[in-house]
Amino acid sequence: MELAFSWEINLKAADVQALYDDAGWSVYTKDMEKLMRALNNSLAVVTAWDKERLVGLVRVVGDGETILYIQDILVLVAYKRKGIGRELLAQIFKKFPVRQKVLLTDDTPEARGFYEALGFISGDKGDTVAFVKFD
Repeated sequence: MELAFSWEINLKAADVQALYDDAGWSVYTKDMEKLMRALNNSLAVVTAWDKERLVGLVRVVGDGETILYIQDILVLVAYKRKGIGRELLAQIFKKFPVRQKVLLTDDTPEARGFYEALGFISGDKGDTVAFVKFD
């Protein structure tokens, strides 16, 4: 496996759909045009490639100065636990050294383990509270 990371957002919809479908994020792929616009309008997107295959992606929104929202981070199931997610976030945090990094995610043991290993504190264990409203 020879990985390459890219900051280019020129992605093929089929590659993006395969990655999101692999993660089970079908809510996003119901409207691929909307998802592609969202990617293109993000503050930054970093992708991970194994030759010509898209194997990971992180997408962030925010002002890039004081706050960064990690909107999406995905790694193909077959490529998990190889440091790809960690490297995607490392590249983002190097470019945007903001104080506040925020994300909402499913409460699964895998997600908790990953983010806690990177120093994130969940709202239920820290001094913060999170609110979200889905329409």
